[in-house]
Amino acid sequence: MNRDRCRIIKISFLSILFLNLYGCWDIRDINHRTMPVVLGVTTEEDNYKVFLQVSEPVEETLETRIIIGEGKTINHVIDNISSNMESSIDLLHVKVIIVDHELAKQGLEDLIAGFMRSRDVSSKVLIATIKEDMNHFFQSMNEQIIPSSTTPLDFFEKNAGWNPQIALTRLWQVYKSIHSRTYDTALPIISLGETTTLEQVGSLVIRKGKAVEEIDPNETLLYNALWENSVQGMIEILDEASIMILGNWVNYDSKLINGQAYLTADLNLNVTVLETIGAETKREIKKQLKELLQKRFNKMFAKLQSSEADILGTGRYFRNKLPNSELKNWRSEYYPNLTFQLDIHVDIQNEGNLKTLTN
Repeated sequence: MNRDRCRIIKISFLSILFLNLYGCWDIRDINHRTMPVVLGVTTEEDNYKVFLQVSEPVEETLETRIIIGEGKTINHVIDNISSNMESSIDLLHVKVIIVDHELAKQGLEDLIAGFMRSRDVSSKVLIATIKEDMNHFFQSMNEQIIPSSTTPLDFFEKNAGWNPQIALTRLWQVYKSIHSRTYDTALPIISLGETTTLEQVGSLVIRKGKAVEEIDPNETLLYNALWENSVQGMIEILDEASIMILGNWVNYDSKLINGQAYLTADLNLNVTVLETIGAETKREIKKQLKELLQKRFNKMFAKLQSSEADILGTGRYFRNKLPNSELKNWRSEYYPNLTFQLDIHVDIQNEGNLKTLTN
């Protein structure tokens, strides 16, 4: 009896050891993994060309280097690079993906689907695009940044270099927009700066995974504001004053009358006055700001409607007003004829440190 009990205990102990080994057999030590922070993707002929920006510790500091590879798929590229290195490539630490402008025009559906399917890259990774040569971009950026820098990650960090004129778009948002009936998205366009490492150019409008239009940084500010993303800290320069936005929120109201879609948005802005030239009144400053933003909105929305790209997500306010059979036609039938009225409300909360304005 005791012999059988001992045998059972030994078998159970060996089984536990076997299960632990089974779950850990492929674990790699962190010292044997290369963890890029930035991943660039372009195409050459029928292949993907991938650029990896890697920071490595060297003599109590960090050195940045660029690793380049080619292949039929992203996984094929990573396998090719790993086979020629003394460590494996771990993409889970990638924070920013930069795609070539021409690749975006051809379509990002396969690339985005591959990332989401393999889950080698976090779905929260930020995506941006560039118009210049990818090789020149990475090599030039690598020469300009200091060793311990995490550029271009800091460019998009809200506690570092980000400002409200830059779109923040993540991998899951692009994937969602590709498969959505009423929602498109925009990717930030960046380039090498003349006196800074990077500079923003505007945003690339993505419709069903393909680039179809562009909006400038000022229009991107409205894009962020209408999605109720915070535009706090943005400074607007008027004819006779400069103001800073302290807060923003939007109220929407939608109607569908005889097949015609109507949408009204009340954009509320809390601002503070930083500088004035002459004896500008609050009323005049409010009027100038409203006219400036209204002009920008009209220009931007005309471009978006003509390209049938709903990056403002206006279709989401008609999901409960249209049957599913009609929602699939939102971009082509309802959106181009949408009447979108933007009402801007400005509240000057204070006049900075000097109270000199009159009503």
